[in-house]
Amino acid sequence: MNSITAAITGIDTVENLNIVQFNVQGDSLTMMSLDLGDTVRIGTVVKLAVKATNIAIGKHIGGSLSYANQLPVIVENIEEGVLLSAVTLKHFDTALEAIISADALKKMDLHIGEKVTALIKASEIYIQEIIHE
Repeated sequence: MNSITAAITGIDTVENLNIVQFNVQGDSLTMMSLDLGDTVRIGTVVKLAVKATNIAIGKHIGGSLSYANQLPVIVENIEEGVLLSAVTLKHFDTALEAIISADALKKMDLHIGEKVTALIKASEIYIQEIIHE
């Protein structure tokens, strides 16, 4: 499980749907949630979580994408498997692991040290822990 420390910068609510915006080292993340606790408010620092299988990798992205979250990262490590591969990505001091197919890894021709984009749907991020309010 990937863990990202972030500060809440905005919360938009319509009926029971919440869109929460976060600041992560100057980059923005967005989370979609149906239930927020009373301690979740602007300024709160939280630990976000996302599964490794829910992080896609983009290389030389052009045009618009529907992914709300697009973090600039650097490929730090690649573990090639027969069917799946684990790619470690670095966003400042935070390491993220993305699990992609071995075929995708070959097609993308990823290399350690390369700049790519981590793509995460807003519905795939959740608050794992409140660090401080």
